[in-house]
Amino acid sequence: MRRYASTHAATFDEPLGSINITPLIDVLLVLLVMIILTIPIMAHEVPIDLPQPGPKAGVPQVVHRLAIARSGAVSLDGRAVTGGELPGLLAAVRADRQSVLVMKTDPEARYERFVETIAVVKRAGITRLGFEGERGE
Repeated sequence: MRRYASTHAATFDEPLGSINITPLIDVLLVLLVMIILTIPIMAHEVPIDLPQPGPKAGVPQVVHRLAIARSGAVSLDGRAVTGGELPGLLAAVRADRQSVLVMKTDPEARYERFVETIAVVKRAGITRLGFEGERGE
């Protein structure tokens, strides 16, 4: 037994047999957009030269320390260095196959000074580079 109200407001005693698929389509479109946005990020690669194990594990390395003080002064192996001297000294470090450059920056030093120094290191062609940090206690 079905009862129908007026044509403007229909009331049914029986449930409707159809499904509203509009929310389903909305969810699928959102998922499609998310997939489209995340695929380029997942495919992006940054090339990194990782150290490879080899027979030279026992070769002693000469560690050179490049420090940036709070005031912005740069020192190499404990000796104060000016901006003009640094590229020449770094070229000597690069020429020595057993040398490694380790940078340590004071936490209070200006970031722009660090960026300038790291740019000089990069232009000098240093590939064996490490960073020394502060230990929190």
